[in-house]
Amino acid sequence: MSKFGDIIGIEVPVLLDFFTEWNEPSLAMHPVLRDVAAALGDKGKVIKIDVDKNEELATALRIKGLPTLMIYKEGEMVWRQSGEQDANTLIGLMKEYV
Repeated sequence: MSKFGDIIGIEVPVLLDFFTEWNEPSLAMHPVLRDVAAALGDKGKVIKIDVDKNEELATALRIKGLPTLMIYKEGEMVWRQSGEQDANTLIGLMKEYV
């Protein structure tokens, strides 16, 4: 979990996408997240976390639905939502925390 603290503790906002390879809505988010990352450049980070490979973290964060998206700013969760989101919504949310 110390790695997780390093990931979310940076100055720029971090968008986490908790997904699995077998979940259709999770897979549909991949191109959306690429667009978000491209739009943000170095003003934010987008990180995908496979819950099948990170079960302990997913349990600790109470991930129930997929995909689950979270925004962290300087180590603190500032937004969380389960289900698909569009790129413009996510870009707007991330820019609030830049």
